[in-house]
Amino acid sequence: MAVPTTPIPVLAPTVVRRVGAGGLLLAVVSALAFSASGPFIKPLLEAGWSLGAALLVRMGVAGLILSPALVRAVVRERAFFRRHGMLILLFGLVPVLGCQLFFFSAMQRMPVAVALLIQYLAPVMLVAFVWLRTRRRPSRLVLTGSVVAIVGLVLVVDISGASFDLLGTLLALCAAVCVCAYFVLSERAGDTLPPLALASGGLLTGAAMVAVLCATGLLPFSAPAVNVTLAGVSVPWFLPLLWVAGVATTVGYAFGVMAVPRVGSRVASFVGLSEVLFALGFAWVFLGEVPAPVQFVGGAAILVGVILVRADARSTAEAEGALTPAVPAP
Repeated sequence: MAVPTTPIPVLAPTVVRRVGAGGLLLAVVSALAFSASGPFIKPLLEAGWSLGAALLVRMGVAGLILSPALVRAVVRERAFFRRHGMLILLFGLVPVLGCQLFFFSAMQRMPVAVALLIQYLAPVMLVAFVWLRTRRRPSRLVLTGSVVAIVGLVLVVDISGASFDLLGTLLALCAAVCVCAYFVLSERAGDTLPPLALASGGLLTGAAMVAVLCATGLLPFSAPAVNVTLAGVSVPWFLPLLWVAGVATTVGYAFGVMAVPRVGSRVASFVGLSEVLFALGFAWVFLGEVPAPVQFVGGAAILVGVILVRADARSTAEAEGALTPAVPAP
């Protein structure tokens, strides 16, 4: 007579989600690329280029460079735009176009340093948003890292002698909200919506809207053939513009949207604060703007804040993995 046997439960291996070094490296390179835009765009604007012309070339060229990923996604899935069109449209209008328009509008009413400081409150705004949405208080590491990072940001960005402007402050806060939207929407990218397709679609959408604004006269359009000075060398206008559009913007958005799904919007937003530090370095090298000693101290504080937030993300992932129950396998 056959003896009935019972299946022996086999404990499935525990899967621990980690904040990988690869995702962090992508986020850092993205911040480095974005920081290279300002020191190269600033001389062009001072030489007579309008903001609309600079944004149109920047977004359009970067969107076209990344467009093969968008074309592949559309060919692979017929209903691509029906499924992801609204997300791509939001990405193009809010993080891509809205952030830059709000920031540069605020910059015209207040010092650049103050506008930067308000815009880079985005990581703290994300922490507060998650706190309100989930009703769960952030960990001590996250709160401490947020405070340390913001103190460092204040030290890096010199706001001494700045006057208060209500409209400029509101515009800068809108730019901060757009930065938050960038990290939240980028986190939606994945297998069905390739990150590079999202970046390309958003950039082309932003470029199309800028073209409409310039054509209707709402944004001035001026693109004179001028020479600009970088690192003491006079170069034609197209060299810094090709760098900003073809390298800085393309790499910044491409690596950014690939990094956020891997490390999460919170960690990615704090790593994005390093853009301020990289921008100081580029301004030092190419524009001769030497940072003050206190700015180096602020840079170290930002780094400590990012490390604390990342440490919390790693410990949370390990705790979730340790608490995952073993599933009997038949």
